[in-house]
Amino acid sequence: MSAVTDPQPAVPAEPPVSPDGGRRRVIAMSVWGVAFVVGWLVIGLPTDPLYAFFWIWAGTIAWNSARPWRSHLRFARDWVPVVLLLVAYNLSRGFAYHDGTVPHAYELIVADRLMFGWAMDGQVPTVWLQQRLYHPEVHWWDVLASWVYFSHFVAALAAATVLWMRERSRWAAFMRRWFFLCATGLVTYFLYPAAPPWWAAQNGLLEEVARISTRGWKAFGMHGAGNMLNAGQLASNPVAAMPSLHTAFALFVVVFFLRNVRRRWWPLLLSYPLAMTFTLVYSGEHYVIDVLVGWAYVGMTFLVVGLAVHRPAEHQPIRHDQLVRVRDR
Repeated sequence: MSAVTDPQPAVPAEPPVSPDGGRRRVIAMSVWGVAFVVGWLVIGLPTDPLYAFFWIWAGTIAWNSARPWRSHLRFARDWVPVVLLLVAYNLSRGFAYHDGTVPHAYELIVADRLMFGWAMDGQVPTVWLQQRLYHPEVHWWDVLASWVYFSHFVAALAAATVLWMRERSRWAAFMRRWFFLCATGLVTYFLYPAAPPWWAAQNGLLEEVARISTRGWKAFGMHGAGNMLNAGQLASNPVAAMPSLHTAFALFVVVFFLRNVRRRWWPLLLSYPLAMTFTLVYSGEHYVIDVLVGWAYVGMTFLVVGLAVHRPAEHQPIRHDQLVRVRDR
């Protein structure tokens, strides 16, 4: 016979703070917004992990400006390893390519022609789209494509930030899957270096293809908006087309939150990875086959990490109190 005691209230991790919101939050977020716009016009949009982290952290401080500083420092403590891993990931991609690397290109062209050539006069979708949509003057779809392309660099980080502020356990689950997806993509870049359409065109394997993922910002005079992105493109691995992690990230974020959203909103959410697919193919960054393999990697990520996380719980030893409850039934 065991004694029954009343459960003790949990000890708060920190003293209660005044509710967020109100005039203080509006002022802080307004200052952050103005500073962000000035930063993107002068320096460029935040596509570098360190630069993006700076703006995300500053945004959380502005949003939760009423909280004590130890709460903001806790955010930095949890996110510094994440940012360092992203920086290492970006640097390691470059090691997957060197001057002697012979990238795969022909089989990707053949795959896209087999899938779509019958409807596109034997051309790959990138060439077919640019022949019909790419003009010297910038159109609205170029602007949309540039913003969709940029979203790749901040969508997953922004989603993870919201999760960290609302439910840290789900943030950890998000991060486990996201880094597995990044790791499998990186391994593939080493084992199967693949060239995008713009590279294939430069080397005579395709008709003329322009790399136009950042041209849309010029329509608004934001010539400096893509400075960091253009510099990153020059320094990045030019033969990391397979799989397309751009569209894989877009689908990953949507799938992670899909079960928590009413089904009537699913088409709207799923339109994001489809818009990313159009952007990547039209701008010469990826073939459709790259996109499909990227989606397959997302499915593998949720399957493998889901099994790895839940399987240990199935083999945990039964505690004594569990045995007592079963015996007393």
